[in-house]
Amino acid sequence: MTLSTIERAYALARTGRYANLAQLRRQLNEDGCRAVDALLSPRNIKSHLEAICAASSKGEG
Repeated sequence: MTLSTIERAYALARTGRYANLAQLRRQLNEDGCRAVDALLSPRNIKSHLEAICAASSKGEG
């Protein structure tokens, strides 16, 4: 089963490989996900993904 763009965004955010939303968006676009900017533009989704990226990437590097 293929993940939706939003499901993929949350899965990637939890990996700890993306320090911020810009990096996450770039990866989604490279992966061929559709409508990345439109789907990730709602404030609640943006802030939630930013928080996950920040928390998951701590200690990485």
